[in-house]
Amino acid sequence: MKRIVFILFLLNTAFLFAQKEVSGVVKDKTGTPLPGVNVVEKGTSNGVSTDFEGAYKIKVKDGATLIFSYVGFSTVEKSASSDKIDVNLSESDGQVLNDVVVVGSRSTKRTVVNSAVPIDVINVKDVTTQSGKIEINQLLQYVAPSFNANKQSGSDGADHVDPASLRGMGPDQTLVLINGKRRHQSSLINLFGTRGRGNTGTDLNAIPAASIKRIEILRDGAAAQYGSDAIAGVINIITNDNVDELTGSVTYGVFNTHAKGDFLPGTPNTKGFRLDQDGNGNSYGKDQDLDGGSVKVAANYGTGIGSKGGYVNITGEFLSKNKTLRPAYDFRKGFGDAEMQGVNLFANLSIPISDKTEFYAFGGSNFRDTDAYAFTRNDGERVVESVYPGGYTPRITSKINDNSIAAGIKTESSGGWKFDLSNTFGKNKFQYDIKGTINASLEEKSPHEFDAGGHSLLQNTTNFDISKNYDDIMSGFNIAFGTEFRVEQFEIFAGEEGSYATYDTNGNVITDPTTQSPPIDPISGEPRPGGSQGFPGYSPLNTVNKDRTNFSLYTDAELDVTEAWMVSGAVRFENYSDFGSTINGKLASRLKITDHINARGSISTGFRAPSLAQIYYNLHFTNFNAQGAQEVLLAPNDSPVTRAFGIQKLNEEKAVNASLGLTATFGDFTATVDGYYIKVKDRIVLTGYFDASNLNLGVDSAQFFANGVDTSTHGLDLVFSWKKTYDFGHIGATLVGNINDMKIDKVKNGDLDEATFFGKREKAFLLASAPDSKFGLNLTYSKNKFDAGLAFTRFSKVVLVDYADEDDVYNPRLVTDLTVGYQLTKSLKLSLGSNNLFNVYPTKQDEQGNTEAGGYWDAVQMGFSGAYYYARLGFNF
Repeated sequence: MKRIVFILFLLNTAFLFAQKEVSGVVKDKTGTPLPGVNVVEKGTSNGVSTDFEGAYKIKVKDGATLIFSYVGFSTVEKSASSDKIDVNLSESDGQVLNDVVVVGSRSTKRTVVNSAVPIDVINVKDVTTQSGKIEINQLLQYVAPSFNANKQSGSDGADHVDPASLRGMGPDQTLVLINGKRRHQSSLINLFGTRGRGNTGTDLNAIPAASIKRIEILRDGAAAQYGSDAIAGVINIITNDNVDELTGSVTYGVFNTHAKGDFLPGTPNTKGFRLDQDGNGNSYGKDQDLDGGSVKVAANYGTGIGSKGGYVNITGEFLSKNKTLRPAYDFRKGFGDAEMQGVNLFANLSIPISDKTEFYAFGGSNFRDTDAYAFTRNDGERVVESVYPGGYTPRITSKINDNSIAAGIKTESSGGWKFDLSNTFGKNKFQYDIKGTINASLEEKSPHEFDAGGHSLLQNTTNFDISKNYDDIMSGFNIAFGTEFRVEQFEIFAGEEGSYATYDTNGNVITDPTTQSPPIDPISGEPRPGGSQGFPGYSPLNTVNKDRTNFSLYTDAELDVTEAWMVSGAVRFENYSDFGSTINGKLASRLKITDHINARGSISTGFRAPSLAQIYYNLHFTNFNAQGAQEVLLAPNDSPVTRAFGIQKLNEEKAVNASLGLTATFGDFTATVDGYYIKVKDRIVLTGYFDASNLNLGVDSAQFFANGVDTSTHGLDLVFSWKKTYDFGHIGATLVGNINDMKIDKVKNGDLDEATFFGKREKAFLLASAPDSKFGLNLTYSKNKFDAGLAFTRFSKVVLVDYADEDDVYNPRLVTDLTVGYQLTKSLKLSLGSNNLFNVYPTKQDEQGNTEAGGYWDAVQMGFSGAYYYARLGFNF
């Protein structure tokens, strides 16, 4: 790197002697600084962007002209005749400017540094062009301080929808918005795996990365502003609105199969393998140095509509990814990332109706066909030896359909009141097909493939929002209020009979256990289980079709008491048809200590309504662990079985959030430091397995969803950013970090045994929702047609408890990412790089097969697929 910098410096010496530095501040007509304004030397590719305070510095030739441009504002040209040039941009006359949605505030004047709460604003185009990550969860994992997500294996549907969280909270304790409108959740509820057990969540990967302009992450409790789910924070995704530009990329990448980790001294690195083409897992194919090959093709294009600034912007993505196969125990042959074929479409539309009225719409459709390993069955675990000699790995293949559409009208009255009426519809459907499996009670006559049914979640939200800015009240006052009505519907639909039924020795479905018996397994001496192994089908007894409604009213206000001091408050009332009403509030303030330093803080109450899936989900399944097979009934919350064990009706989770922080801006350097406290009562968890063998339910054990624990979390988020233009190029450095400490204050087990209700193992899963700390240092360099990025991410130690009730310790890990890019032509750019360049793996566990998924590792820290190498060809026409 030093040699490259030195050569570039020498090649440009003559040019640099003729340069001068120009600096200044860019503001709008109200005097509010504008971050992200493009400042370009006319006729060249030399340019910079303004920082959070609207400031910029740029080196240009003598006699140059500067061009200042920003979406929705008129472009301004200024001669660089002075060393200091301040600019005020005006809104474009010919374009209706959409209010910039800065999550956490309904004031259009608020920027990241002068907000009262911590907000990350991530330019997705910059991140995707300087990284090999191909999905939203992967991108955010390495650029947002307190965001965590990982690929799972052997975790049923969680292999296909990555559980993601903020500040170590549950995946369902973060609210996701698209262009400020509530996004529907996935219908999947996580039952296994190390993250999000018992939680639902939003499938961020159903949104194409190429459709996203920026992502705003509010790292603060916001239920009083936005409603249920916003305990940990809010992720607001702003979609593209550019026109007359075709952008996109073609990316190919593969993983290194040579697993490195804490192996025994003298043991060579373990090499990955591929299963035979039948996918049954009975034998291995040829050794492979690389696997998990993926191809992603993405394109985005926008075109204008009419003469008043209307537009439609359309994105298409295609993703094809093969499985990875990683070291596992000799009888557990299937372990690694899932295979996926996916198509993603998204559109964003705006049509001005008049000078102050706009119709808008956005939405998309995502389809994924996935194929993942289930937990492997060996030849001693109730399998039919003549069908799968040596054991087998069933595969869960899922078809996921995720569709959404939002539409609305915005207008502004002559008195400055802004009105926004909208409706947002979304539906997620999850269909299971189980392959390479067997219904053991049918013995050799069993099919090897079953339609196992599935589930879906529908959500429709109608909003009416009103707001107004008063510039003449003190130093500025913003008032907003509105109402929301939401309908939710959860369904479970049955699979084919063989996926769930148990058959007797004559091949008839067992309807009367007193007169009918399944075949006896000659190895275990136990009755052969029914249903498809790997994932049991949903039976007609499991089917659900439940709905509920929610009505809410809110108001919030922000007052700039002086130019230095701002206070804000919010109150929200919500009523759910299934559990009643809540009222939540929030107070926040920001104080400008100096021209460069702000102090900020907030305190709020919050809540999260139990999801329909947590209330009504039910399943009869076979759980495999080191001790063998166990028949389990996951009973719905409203079941007599649940009540018989003393589990009460689910109620909302209740939270108190507090934060205190500092922001600083000194020229090219910005910093934010925010401490936080989150207290959650009545968190909904999935219990352990209770003995149910004496209840005549046909199962060994039962488990439930319950308001089972109280937790408290203390933490600190850090974001330090610096960028500078030197004679030899542009250099940037960003340090992001999160320190997180969660405690379980109380287990609400009632009269039930605590070790069974929520024991050591379940506690460890909850506490390991995020590492105790995560720090990332991202370095960038660019000069003319060349750019490079180097990132270091350190994950702290993680401790889980395995099936043998022993601690599985995953030592701290440092992951290195590298990318280099070169602008081949004006329209084509080639990038090469590696994620996890040095092929780092989590700490290898023991040889007993007691981890959650049956491999050498659980889904912790950076995941378990190793180094990923990629090439990307980006285009822009």
